[in-house]
Amino acid sequence: MQRALRLLEAVASHTDGAPAKQLARETGLPLPTAYHLLRTLTHEGYLRRESGVFVLGEAVARLAGGAALQNRRSKIESSLAHWRDTIGVPVYFAVYRDGEIELISVSDTPSVPAVDEWADFRETGHAHAIGQCLLSQLDEPSRRDHLDRHPVQAITPYTVRDGRTLLERLRTTQRMQPVVERQEYALGTVCAAIPVTAGSTAATMAISVPIHQEQRLLPAVERLRGEVGRLFSSLVFSISI
Repeated sequence: MQRALRLLEAVASHTDGAPAKQLARETGLPLPTAYHLLRTLTHEGYLRRESGVFVLGEAVARLAGGAALQNRRSKIESSLAHWRDTIGVPVYFAVYRDGEIELISVSDTPSVPAVDEWADFRETGHAHAIGQCLLSQLDEPSRRDHLDRHPVQAITPYTVRDGRTLLERLRTTQRMQPVVERQEYALGTVCAAIPVTAGSTAATMAISVPIHQEQRLLPAVERLRGEVGRLFSSLVFSISI
């Protein structure tokens, strides 16, 4: 493995590629060993042979992309955990991508548990603060399209009753203000979500507290909103996660 990595590093150092003999010399490998490893790496897609020289293959780009993706996820999860511990509430991060609500990460602990996803978040965006916040960031045709695919349905006695009422609520939602829902998705729980600017992608961060701690909700979400900019200023953040 180490010898193969040395060969990959050597190839990467040559923009236009390098022949096997040069790579063997640079890595200190016997020529037969270098040939064997280069053939294997080429077969696996990590290298390509073009006009007698070896260049990096597509598998290297996928490997690098996967590592970058994991690095971004780790940084986001670390930030959510920090805010969870600092504010003392579960913290959620979600985006609206390809016409669907996607819950990217949730940070909670046994003492501050997240809401159980007892009904699919993607299908019940009308009922929870995360979904309502994401939908509020879309244009009217996109909202209607989403509700055509995922119709409003009452899942608790407090859920909004129909699409027309929900659309009117979304139209009156003030830009960059928290979206609050009380027991619309889960009885005994209140939630708040804030919109997050992430290029052209609708994104949100949210928190939840038990109904008997409702007085904590708005102060906690305001504190989160004050802190949330740090995630995007401290990371080279890509929403393509």
